[in-house]
Amino acid sequence: MSANIKREISDWYNEYSDSIFKYILMMIHDHHQAEDLTHDTFIKAYRNYHSFQKKSNPKTWLFSIAHNVTVDYIRKKKPIHVIKEILAANKDSGPTPDEIVELKENSHELYQALGNLKQAYREVIIIRKIKGFSTKETTEILNWSESKVKTTLYRAMTALEKQMVKEGDHHEKTTG
Repeated sequence: MSANIKREISDWYNEYSDSIFKYILMMIHDHHQAEDLTHDTFIKAYRNYHSFQKKSNPKTWLFSIAHNVTVDYIRKKKPIHVIKEILAANKDSGPTPDEIVELKENSHELYQALGNLKQAYREVIIIRKIKGFSTKETTEILNWSESKVKTTLYRAMTALEKQMVKEGDHHEKTTG
C-alpha cells in the first residue's frame, strides 16, 4: 500500500473514529469492545481500500464497514442487553421522540430505551437521527432500499416513543 493511502486512512481515523466509536457503543453497550470494533473498522477500510468507490462519501463507506463489523460481532455473541434500568423522568408532556434523540445523544436514558428496541430499529435510529446521515446514505450503510429505511425509521420512532412512555410509567409506579 502506498504512503498516500496510509495517510488518507489515518486522516479518516482522526476525523471519523470518535463518531464511529459512539455508533458502535450505542449498538453493543460495551466500551472496550466498541474500541476494538472501531479499530477493526479502520483495519478493514485499509485492507479494502481498493473497493472504496470515490463516488460515495468516505464517512458513509466507513459507517457501512462499522455496521458490518458490529453486526458480525452481535451475531457471534448474541449479547443479552444488560442495561435495563428505569427512566427517571416523567414523559407525560415530554419531548417528542425526535427531540429526545436530538437532545440526548449521550444520555443514559436514550441508551436504555434503544437497548430495548429490536436491532433494525436501533440501527436506523442511530444512523438517521443520532448520526444524521441522509436517507440515501443510510440505504448505503445498511444496504436497504429507501422505502425500507423510511418505513423502518417510522416504526422505530413509534416503538421508541412507546418504550420511553412504558419505562416512564413503570418509574412512576415504583417511585410514587
